[in-house]
Amino acid sequence: MKRIAKVLLAVVMVLSLAACASGKGPAGDDSNSNSIQNAADNSQTEDKATTPSETGEESEQPGETPDSKPDDSASEPSDEPEGSKILVAYFSATNITEGVAQKLADGLGADLYEIMPEHPYTDEDLDYGNSESRSSVEMNDTSVRPAISGSVENMEQYDVVFIGYPIWWGEAPRIMSTFIESYDFTGKTLVAFCTSASSGFGSSDSALRSAADGATWLDGRRFSAGASAEDVLAWANELEIN
Repeated sequence: MKRIAKVLLAVVMVLSLAACASGKGPAGDDSNSNSIQNAADNSQTEDKATTPSETGEESEQPGETPDSKPDDSASEPSDEPEGSKILVAYFSATNITEGVAQKLADGLGADLYEIMPEHPYTDEDLDYGNSESRSSVEMNDTSVRPAISGSVENMEQYDVVFIGYPIWWGEAPRIMSTFIESYDFTGKTLVAFCTSASSGFGSSDSALRSAADGATWLDGRRFSAGASAEDVLAWANELEIN
């Protein structure tokens, strides 16, 4: 009997194990598979909700933001007035007039041009005590026009031209007449300035004014060799050329 009971118990245990193997797993297995499916469904729903064509929103181009706007500032006209284009042209036989011209050009932000004679003046040429010296002969003849080496490029671009020279026998050297007669100054503003040891400005620019009567001439000024930049600019500012 005992042997039969043991055999029956063994059969029951085998049948029980077979039933467990053929059945479904724990409820958690089904819930995991359902969670995965739900997550996939939710992902598709979110993708559809953010598609630009379905929401009506325009897609952004690279480098742009929704609030970005074209920069139109470059095409807007400037309201700032432009100043006059200025040239300081000078003839300086002994470098005294050159110093004043440089101070004037630096202070005004003007272009600088040296009137160079084709044949430079020597010390003998400038011997005022010798009636046969080159400068003496030239100043005794109002028709003389010493040649100039080079020229001003694009003179038409300048609105104001300062003209500097040393005083020779109370006048502007003849080479200054050569310079004035070489260009059309009609409609421009001309201002003469000179240097001397003692002589005043006087009517030293009268011949120049006659040669460029289509220009507007402002009152000139005489400076000494030691004129400071402050003195030169104070005079220039009084002209109110801008």
